[in-house]
Amino acid sequence: MKRHSRYWPAAALMLAAAGAASAGTVKVTYQEPKNFHDMPFAESERTQVLKELTAHFDKLAKRLPLNQQLNVTVTDIDLAGRVEPTRRNAMNDLRILRGQADWPTMSLSYSLEQDGKVIASGSENLKNMLYLDRMNRYPGGDALRYEKPMLDDWFKDTFGAPAQLSQK
Repeated sequence: MKRHSRYWPAAALMLAAAGAASAGTVKVTYQEPKNFHDMPFAESERTQVLKELTAHFDKLAKRLPLNQQLNVTVTDIDLAGRVEPTRRNAMNDLRILRGQADWPTMSLSYSLEQDGKVIASGSENLKNMLYLDRMNRYPGGDALRYEKPMLDDWFKDTFGAPAQLSQK
């Protein structure tokens, strides 16, 4: 037993090095977010949505090789569901998810650079039309639980990286 235990630190270092080799970066730009199709009206809520989307793009980019940078410009967002005002207070509007024509969509353009040279680029109109009918591993409390699988699918299809990310 003692003999095998001395190999564990070396194995842990090798796994850590393998993870570090895959750590691309991302730069996300939101083009006129106040004009997006469907975003919260309150500035603080809109900022929070964009912050969470940027963090998700960052998690996705970590699946890229170390020497690659993904540049994303988001030109429009339509979140899942529709906002319906409540009678009492406009600050407490509800987002209702019906699973009809209220699926999440996002328009973006991207370029992938490696060592300063563009190796891939394009524009996409993403949508998750079956957002209520497909399995979703993001927790119910995640405000973007229907938009994140849409981004995961796009990332996997475009860059060949694993689609589902761990939550931590």
